[in-house]
Amino acid sequence: MRTPLLTQEWLDLAFVHWAVEPAAVAGLMPRGTVPDTHDGLTYVGLVAFRMHRVGWFRLPGVPYLGSFPETNVRLYSVDAQGRRGVVFRSMDASRLVPVVMGRFAFRLPYLWSRMSVRSAGGTVSYESSRRWPGPRGAYSRVTVRVGARIAEPTALEHFLTARWGMHNAFLGRASYLPNHHPRWPLHRAELVTCDENLIAAAGVPAPVEAPVSVLYSPGVRVRLGRPARPAALLPLGP
Repeated sequence: MRTPLLTQEWLDLAFVHWAVEPAAVAGLMPRGTVPDTHDGLTYVGLVAFRMHRVGWFRLPGVPYLGSFPETNVRLYSVDAQGRRGVVFRSMDASRLVPVVMGRFAFRLPYLWSRMSVRSAGGTVSYESSRRWPGPRGAYSRVTVRVGARIAEPTALEHFLTARWGMHNAFLGRASYLPNHHPRWPLHRAELVTCDENLIAAAGVPAPVEAPVSVLYSPGVRVRLGRPARPAALLPLGP
């Protein structure tokens, strides 16, 4: 990537995932994409982290407005060109200016929330309470205990984390925004607490069982490229 559109760091990430039947989320995919599957299932992820020093092109990252906690609800997608990505259903962040820019410049589902990320005694805690636009009070409280470093991810762990772009609806079709970063340094993690309604607020069926995967990563530096359109459309459905 010669000239990235954006640079940033994603730090102190908790990846919490539940299995979902593809048919249950097929209608939530942007036109031109379908749910990506692993062993016949797709997944919903609750991903909490710290965004750090977002910057345009090759300019230095912004120290205050470009650094903030964020919690995403995301699904997994693939388009007609075989590009695997994520579809964000909600993106709660604690800085209003980036939220407004993300919503209106990139048509991303950013939402303004009160948020915090705290580390203590081998655990990391993430809290979020939505302010605007709503539903007000949608929340998440997640704490993970960080475990051993993963030398080689399982096939499912690779499927859930090795995503090199996102699909997003734009002018009636899906655009694809690629990203570039080193291989994730991953740790197994124990879910100490998880109290949330962000998944249901994002229009995804609320989990009724325990998550199938809980991971932690200290983070990576990321470069985001310019959006590209899929070459063809796929029917909506698994």
